[in-house]
Amino acid sequence: MGQLGRKLVILAALAVIALLFFYFGLHEHLTLEQIKESQAELNRLYADKPLLVIGAFVGIYIPMVTLSLPGATILALAAGAMFGALTGTVIVSFASTIGATLACAISRYILGNWVQARFGDRLARINRGIEREGAFYLFTMRLIPIFPFFVINLVMGLTEMPLRTFYWVSQVGMLAGTFVFVNAGSQIAQIESVSGILSLDLILSFALLGLFPLIAKKAINFYRRKTGRSQTGL
Repeated sequence: MGQLGRKLVILAALAVIALLFFYFGLHEHLTLEQIKESQAELNRLYADKPLLVIGAFVGIYIPMVTLSLPGATILALAAGAMFGALTGTVIVSFASTIGATLACAISRYILGNWVQARFGDRLARINRGIEREGAFYLFTMRLIPIFPFFVINLVMGLTEMPLRTFYWVSQVGMLAGTFVFVNAGSQIAQIESVSGILSLDLILSFALLGLFPLIAKKAINFYRRKTGRSQTGL
């Protein structure tokens, strides 16, 4: 089987998984109301078989993030309700980052090589920028909730950013937002809507936190140019 055949097989498999998800109506069960109603049962299951429940949660969460299926936010709340704020944050952090990295890798495998071959000359400057400052840009986008995570995964797959860099920057950048939702889930009885979890002040705080390292790097580079100091001279 050639490379094109393998790509078609992967796309077909992903499409089947997504279709089954909607065909069986799994998205209809991933609601705030459903999690509230099931909290006592979920807590009982976790108390009886913690490793099995964690394994099942991770096994569901990773493909949901990879395929950008609806319900990941609700599952993050469920993690807080079942596992508590600290344990839930660790579980969701790793599961979401693995899922995002798989989405990036699939995007790169399916389209990345073609995009680079077709538009390589035009993308040369972007690739150089990603090589120099891609981690800063990715960190900023991960922290600001207005950037859809699945778009970031797909777009970064079209660049030459190493997957290991994508992974660790994504994990660090998504950690604050993950904690907010998982911690809210640990107090799920008080939540009236998912949209109410992120206030405008919180979004602005994330934005400032994400922009700070990028602004700091730009300021340092500006200072070096003005003073004539090399990067090793500081």
